[in-house]
Amino acid sequence: MTTANTNSDLLDKKAKTNFNKLQKRLRRQVGEAIADFNMIEEGDKIMVCLSGGKDSYTLLEILMGLQKSAPVNFELVAVNLDQKQPGFPEEVLPNYLKSVGVPYEIIEEDTYSVVKSIIPEGKTTCSLCSRLRRGIIYSWAEKNGITKIALGHHRDDIIETLFLNMFFGGKMKSMPPKLKSDDGKHIVIRPLAYCKEKDIAKFAKLKEFPIIPCNLCGSQENLQRKNIKMMLQDWDRKYPGRIETIFKALGNVAPSHLTDTNLFDFVSLSQETTEQDTLFDAPDIQTPDIEQDDDDNQSINIIKVG
Repeated sequence: MTTANTNSDLLDKKAKTNFNKLQKRLRRQVGEAIADFNMIEEGDKIMVCLSGGKDSYTLLEILMGLQKSAPVNFELVAVNLDQKQPGFPEEVLPNYLKSVGVPYEIIEEDTYSVVKSIIPEGKTTCSLCSRLRRGIIYSWAEKNGITKIALGHHRDDIIETLFLNMFFGGKMKSMPPKLKSDDGKHIVIRPLAYCKEKDIAKFAKLKEFPIIPCNLCGSQENLQRKNIKMMLQDWDRKYPGRIETIFKALGNVAPSHLTDTNLFDFVSLSQETTEQDTLFDAPDIQTPDIEQDDDDNQSINIIKVG
C-alpha cells in the first residue's frame, strides 16, 4: 500500500469518526430535550414539519433513528406544505422521503397567491404567510389524528427569539421547547431545542440532504433577526461559553428578582411574609460550561419513561 493510500485511509477513518461523534451528540441532545419536557409518549403520532431546509431534515433523521431504539412506540409522518411558490422543486421532497421510507404527505395550498394579493409589493410577507401556514398545518393534524407537531427550531433560534422579544417587543419571551396551541387542540414540540445550529449545518452537509432554498417566496430577509444572529455569533467568537450561559439562564429564572407583578406578588411582600432574600444580590458569576466535541465518554439518554 502506498503512502498516499495510507493517508487517504486515515483521513476517511477520521472523517467517519468525526461524523459518528457529531451524530451521537445530536442524538443525545434530542433525547435529553425529549426527556426533560416529556415531548414523546407511548402511542404518539408525530407530524414532522418538513420545509426542505437543514433543520427539518436533521430533525426527521434524528427522530427516525431514535424511533428504532426508544423504549416507547410512536409513529412519524413527514408533512410538507407546498405553498405554490414560483420555482419550488416539487419532486425533491417526495423523492427523498420515498428513499428513506418514512410515511409522508405533501399538502398543496396556494397561499403564495393569497399573500401576494394582500401584502403590498416590497413589504414583508412572513407574518401573514406564517399564520396561513400554521392554520393549514393545525387543520391537517386534527383531521389525521396527530398528537404532536414537531418543528425544527434549534437552540440558536430560541436564543435569537429571546433577544428579538427583549429588544423590539419589550418582553422576556422566547420559543418554548413544548407548547399548547391557543385553541388547546395541539401540542407543538421542538426536539432540536438543545442542538447548536452549527452542528446541524455540519450534519446536513455531511448527510448531503437535498436542501431547498428558503428564498423562493422573494420576501425580504428578516433584518432584525439577522442582526441578532450576527451579534450572537460575534459574542460566541469573542467570549466562548457566553451562548451556553444565556441558554442555561432560560431554565434558571428567578421571578422574585424581576419586575413582573403577575409572576411574583411584590404587593403583598412584607415583614410578615416568609419570603427572605439578600437585599442586594451580587451577580452570580460562574465559569461557563463549554461542551466539547469529543463525545466518546458521553452516554446517550434516549426518551425516559415514567
